[in-house]
Amino acid sequence: MNESKLQREFRERDVQRMRNLITKDYGAKTGVQIGYTKKIIEYKEGDIWKENQKTWTIKNGIKMTISKLDSVKKILQLPLTCPKCNKAMKDFEVNRKMYSVHKMCLGCVVEFESELKRLGKYEEYERNIIKKGIIVYIKELENLMLEIAITDSDESFVTEAGDIEKWSGSNFDKQSIIEEIAEYIKTIKEAHKL
Repeated sequence: MNESKLQREFRERDVQRMRNLITKDYGAKTGVQIGYTKKIIEYKEGDIWKENQKTWTIKNGIKMTISKLDSVKKILQLPLTCPKCNKAMKDFEVNRKMYSVHKMCLGCVVEFESELKRLGKYEEYERNIIKKGIIVYIKELENLMLEIAITDSDESFVTEAGDIEKWSGSNFDKQSIIEEIAEYIKTIKEAHKL
């Protein structure tokens, strides 16, 4: 009588669950569901997919979202050690500036530039660095021109007190400012032969 009572207490899914635990198959099914079944897609390390209006990936076995700013974060991120010499990047501020330009620590940059001076190639290297900086500056000015061109001259702003102020742009001549910036860009390009 005790034996039959014991058999009735364990259902088939309980027995199957115990089998799964013993065989270390923790994610296996213990029963059959009738009706809706969700489509299960297995993703591997490095896969990228869209789900619920978000982009996802798997990094180091962890599912994480990919944002639009990930590429910017990667550029701004300073490693703990220099990729070239593997020494710790102790002086954060100086090494951050050097890494953003040269992708190595200050010590490696000094060694690299010393070697260029020894070989007589430093002047060309210096001209290229300056030229790249000027090109970035020109792109920033062009973006400023575009921003001025699309900005409304009559804008309204909400103050800290919650009042809405309307600023009139009658003293603001967009066209003349855009022309001045364009002339300045032209002067810079001529001066540096770009």
